[in-house]
Amino acid sequence: MQKSAFRSEAIDREQIRILEKLPPHKRVRAMLDARELAVGLIRGRLRKKYPDLSINLLNLKVLEELERAR
Repeated sequence: MQKSAFRSEAIDREQIRILEKLPPHKRVRAMLDARELAVGLIRGRLRKKYPDLSINLLNLKVLEELERAR
């Protein structure tokens, strides 16, 4: 298990090095893309769990989950 955590940590450091070389606007774009992916994954999981929920209620569930993560 520790080996896996170490690899993840090494990848995180490499990702930081890559992002540091980008101009600010590209770093912000990468952050927004990552957020969009994360929200999409949460929304997809919740859609499977609550298939009959309206898009408005589904979006509220996404916001609730994001708030809990803070």
